Amino acid sequence: MPGTGDLRVVHPALAEAARLVREVPDFPEPGVLFRDISPLLADGDAFAAVVGALGEGGGFDVVAGVEARGFLLGAAVAHACGTGVVGLRKPGKLPEVADRVDYELEYGAASLELAADTVRPGQRVLLVDDVLATGGTLTAACELLGRAGAKVDTAAVVLELTGLGGRARVSSAEVRALLAV
Repeated sequence: MPGTGDLRVVHPALAEAARLVREVPDFPEPGVLFRDISPLLADGDAFAAVVGALGEGGGFDVVAGVEARGFLLGAAVAHACGTGVVGLRKPGKLPEVADRVDYELEYGAASLELAADTVRPGQRVLLVDDVLATGGTLTAACELLGRAGAKVDTAAVVLELTGLGGRARVSSAEVRALLAV
């Protein structure tokens, strides 16, 4: 059953969409209250509102989406804004890798890779992901894109888990969250 609990709507266009965020207790481990945005993404009107809000402000040349839901969001934002999209992938998914960053997550370690010949030096990037938790993924993504010569001006997420302090770790880009808890 979807519910908003203590979810705060940061972007005014998402008041209705926020009601679709589902709370799942004890996932992925006991004591954790997981916020599932899948019902929000499955609703056409809510998804359109999220895509529009993520792409607001423009001023970017390309959108980078973090695997996996960042791909869905990033591709939709890029299409709506008339730019290209670049996927930041998990290891072993790309035939030619330009660079790789290893980083820590709240439940372990991970890596992101950038495909060769997808980002040009000087490009302004809108970085898109679904959730900002501890900030490890967004920080790694900003580092990866920066090492390719691109500039991440804004990292935009659908949901920020403010209690985990991730925003403070993402020091190289403005962070914009549409919903927060």
